[in-house]
Amino acid sequence: MPTGIHLRDVRAQLFDAAERVLLREGPSGLTSRAVTTEADCAKGVLHRHFEDFDAFLAALVLDRIQRLEARAGELHAGTGDVVETVAELLTEVFSSVAVSIVALITFRDELRHRLRAARPGPGIPLATDAANVLADYLAAERTLGRLAPDADVRTLAPTLIGAGHLLFADRTGEPPSEEAVRQMAATVLAGVLR
Repeated sequence: MPTGIHLRDVRAQLFDAAERVLLREGPSGLTSRAVTTEADCAKGVLHRHFEDFDAFLAALVLDRIQRLEARAGELHAGTGDVVETVAELLTEVFSSVAVSIVALITFRDELRHRLRAARPGPGIPLATDAANVLADYLAAERTLGRLAPDADVRTLAPTLIGAGHLLFADRTGEPPSEEAVRQMAATVLAGVLR
């Protein structure tokens, strides 16, 4: 007999449930049973919509990458303070489920393999995508003259992502203050700001 509630957008509800589990319990607590329990649906729902749990996880990561890329369109170079914009983006990326997703990708070989097949390239998916979004924003600021013409945005962006990840990495501790994130961004960008 079916249990749980009717799901209108099954993928979205399962993805949201997985995020809540990741935020609450971390990657080690993320199982198909935990996701379906959190989504309040029958245990077989996930497997009716996805080949297996790694296929579900890959779809979750790819969906979150698409959300990040959509956010990139909202970054408007030439408006607002560069350091503040970078700090806000880093906070948005890492105060979400991204820290847990990066750990999950690192931990699960099959997930990493599926993501590499879907999005070939170096680095860790999601973290690399966040660095690309940030590099594109910094390149636009450089074009506008708000960063030095020789600013190496393809090095600055992953530096900011790595430092941001370190600030937010302890998901069980207190998150860094806005000032700490802003100070880190200001320090990394100090030599290229105009």
